[in-house]
Amino acid sequence: MRFASLGSGSRGNATLVEADGTRVLVDCGFSCAETEKRLARLALDPRDIDAVLVTHEHSDHIAGVARFSRRFGVPVWMTAGTEAMHQGGELAAWHCFSSHEVFAIGALEVRPFPVPHDAREPCQFVFSDGAVRLGVLTDAGSVSLHMVQALERLDALLLECNHDTGMLSSGPYPPALKDRVGGRFGHLSNDQAADLLIKIDTRKLQHLVAAHLSDKNNHPSLARQALCAALGCAMADICVADQEAGLAWRSINAA
Repeated sequence: MRFASLGSGSRGNATLVEADGTRVLVDCGFSCAETEKRLARLALDPRDIDAVLVTHEHSDHIAGVARFSRRFGVPVWMTAGTEAMHQGGELAAWHCFSSHEVFAIGALEVRPFPVPHDAREPCQFVFSDGAVRLGVLTDAGSVSLHMVQALERLDALLLECNHDTGMLSSGPYPPALKDRVGGRFGHLSNDQAADLLIKIDTRKLQHLVAAHLSDKNNHPSLARQALCAALGCAMADICVADQEAGLAWRSINAA
């Protein structure tokens, strides 16, 4: 199994997961043309995508979903609550899933789990090909016991490090937005991400990727420092999914 990012941040998000010829896109927060261009950087055509999975209805995750689905005939999977808030137009096909039930798309087992975020029915995912497990967690304002249980003994994890609390506090956002981002239904800080790592079993972890970094309230070095302190690893061991460059393919090897 392998994964990559088309881009991660407040201006658009999309993550690729691939196993045995099955390829899914987690969110599509870029325009259709931009998504196509970013897929080409990873040597993929839009018609190579078997499904789009939507985490929630915020525009930086869903802006390009409807047009991408219609133009390339790609089915979309989302919770009933997310679909109810979806304003992007008709889809080529829509599948509803429960955030508490496992399902499969081709060679990929998809295990969704609910997260505390200010959306209608948000979720994140753990993917498996039967040999390794990849967790994707962004857009959560706090860490629940359910999240900890879902993310145990992963082989790879893409983890939100949205903001540094000091930078958010002294940064340019108005007070209401600071409260929203830093609140329990907002986004994980570097310290919250590090605390989550301490709570889970990370002994199998091959890849750790910091994601959804704010360009105004964080810096890659601060995210890396926090995660390294939690894992006791070197800074070079932590990757960052960039807003513009995304993240190149990372392969997850079975033991």
